Amino acid sequence: MKLYLDEDVAQELFVKLLRKDGHDVLVQSDIKMNGEKDARQMAKAIFFGRVFLTRNHDDFEALHELVVAAGGNHPGIFTIRFDNDSRRDMLPATIVRSIRALESSGIPIEDQVIVLNHWRG
Repeated sequence: MKLYLDEDVAQELFVKLLRKDGHDVLVQSDIKMNGEKDARQMAKAIFFGRVFLTRNHDDFEALHELVVAAGGNHPGIFTIRFDNDSRRDMLPATIVRSIRALESSGIPIEDQVIVLNHWRG
């Protein structure tokens, strides 16, 4: 799967695990987009045809609603919820497994906001 990682999830270990699992991962530093606004990041993900992966659920859900209301499309948005609760928060390996489970389910991803916590195995 082609992924575009938000700065809030682009830790080196996580990127390595995703790539090892066969994902084509683009991080903001690869294209000199560090520190750019969320809307510009989302536009880049759409331009490159990549699912956006972030911890910033609320802002990207709002961007999703804007794109859809304007009659546009996007490749999909994956969000990861963190509650500072070790029983519910996801580690990088768990996130990778969740993406694998979601991908193998065949559920449509395009134009959707999907909370990966619901796909933990």
